[in-house]
Amino acid sequence: MATPVAIPLATPELNDAERAQALARRYHSEFIDLREHKIQHDLVKSVPVELMFRYNFIPLEQQGDRLVIAVSDPSRLMVLDEISGLLGTRLITRVATLTQITDLLKKTEQSQRVLEEATEGLTYEVVPGDDSPDSNISIERLTSEDDISPIIRLVDTTIFSALERRASDIHLETYEDSLLVKYRIDGVLQQAMAPIAREHHQTILSRIKVMSELDIAERRVPQDGRFRVRYKGRLIDFRVSIMPTVHGENAVLRVLDKESMSEKFKQLSLDVVGFAAEDLRRFRRYIKEPYGMVLVTGPTGSGKTTTLYAALNEIKSEDDKIITIEDPVEYQIRGITQIPVNEKKGLTFARGLRSILRHDPDKILVGEIRDAETAQIAINSALTGHLVFTTVHANNVVDVLGRFLNMGVEPYNFVSALNCILAQRLVRQNCDFCSTYVTHSDEDLELNGLNPDEWRGFQFREGQGCIECGGTGYRGRSAIHELLELDDEVREMLLDKKPGSEIRKRARDKGMNFLRDSALDRVRHGITTLKEINKVTFIEAGR
Repeated sequence: MATPVAIPLATPELNDAERAQALARRYHSEFIDLREHKIQHDLVKSVPVELMFRYNFIPLEQQGDRLVIAVSDPSRLMVLDEISGLLGTRLITRVATLTQITDLLKKTEQSQRVLEEATEGLTYEVVPGDDSPDSNISIERLTSEDDISPIIRLVDTTIFSALERRASDIHLETYEDSLLVKYRIDGVLQQAMAPIAREHHQTILSRIKVMSELDIAERRVPQDGRFRVRYKGRLIDFRVSIMPTVHGENAVLRVLDKESMSEKFKQLSLDVVGFAAEDLRRFRRYIKEPYGMVLVTGPTGSGKTTTLYAALNEIKSEDDKIITIEDPVEYQIRGITQIPVNEKKGLTFARGLRSILRHDPDKILVGEIRDAETAQIAINSALTGHLVFTTVHANNVVDVLGRFLNMGVEPYNFVSALNCILAQRLVRQNCDFCSTYVTHSDEDLELNGLNPDEWRGFQFREGQGCIECGGTGYRGRSAIHELLELDDEVREMLLDKKPGSEIRKRARDKGMNFLRDSALDRVRHGITTLKEINKVTFIEAGR
């Protein structure tokens, strides 16, 4: 066998990839770029986390009785023997850069490993109340040897892990025998860690109350607060809601990453929200009207505010005064006057809206219409020369009128003020790192309300689950819409209180696409799956 050629691996001119490739050639191993390799989420989960961190390797695939792993230095035969012995299997080695291996390890189980350590040996402790509300969250702090209380470490690590995993909310749910911690990621709740012993519940809640500057002695009424942490150099706000239940207090922490979102909102436009081309063209026409009301409807967390922000971002100019009143102002947009509701001080939507009208605005955004007074002022504003953007909770565009009638609004004024009604939902998008194409049987197509003659043999794109998406097969979300234009015929039908089915049929005849149509269009383009759209839209037969 030929003697391997000596390669100057320590040469500073060689970058990580070149050094790894040189090592691979020297030791007759295959070089692998982990960015282009599909990591098997279940296989990674089957290998103890501490081993992967201790020896810096990533399992790639199982080949019979051998495990294929990626290492950065194949010359360390003793280390490879140890890994083989500890795992009880023979190894096939591939070579990857150390940077890629450590980045993947951090992405997979870094925070989970710390979470598991943080839950060990929890004891009752008095949590001091003088902690700074602006604390610094980092993996180095959480894994340091500093004398940090186990409870403080657990809470801080839970927050850090949530930020690493792109969670929008942290839920702490109390049960008779345990405390569960869940993250809402892409709109879906996922359990963050093993259940925590019930005896530590009150200490953990007290820590969150201290951070939020709430009353730790009060356990019988709801409390709302907020705190701020520094994460990767930027400040992130958390809105905290404490709610008493039969088993003790529950907590929900809403993540408000204002600095990150402010950067995104600078470039935010309706193009990235997810509109179909024709709906986008029509909606853009309505947001540029001189007056009237643009109404967006949908459940909580369906992206209504983001859509309205995108619309304002497109139409704002130095010629117009745009004022918003919101509860709360989640993201700040330069060039727009934004007012936060403060009901404790008496600044309600209705009172704030009256003041806004005396402030000479051209366009107004009312974060949400909750009562008859706010509705009436908003409608009058739209009828007297202002362009009003607002949201309301309703299931679809046709149910909106009933919602306003229940508030006691005069139907004629409301219908006259409306330019359009946009209903919106969010669906999770397929993960780009692990998506493959599958076909469904005729029976499955019919169960999903699809015509087998039209969809038979269609290649449906579906995520299989990987490290990047946390094994869910989804990463990120996209909006689906239905847009009802208020022409004279539709206005008359609404005033005559025609059945919703009749209004929908007439709107379809005029070319309106409904939420299900929009959702199926996302499936057709490989953006999401049938299973996902069935969670937010009704299955309609024979489509």
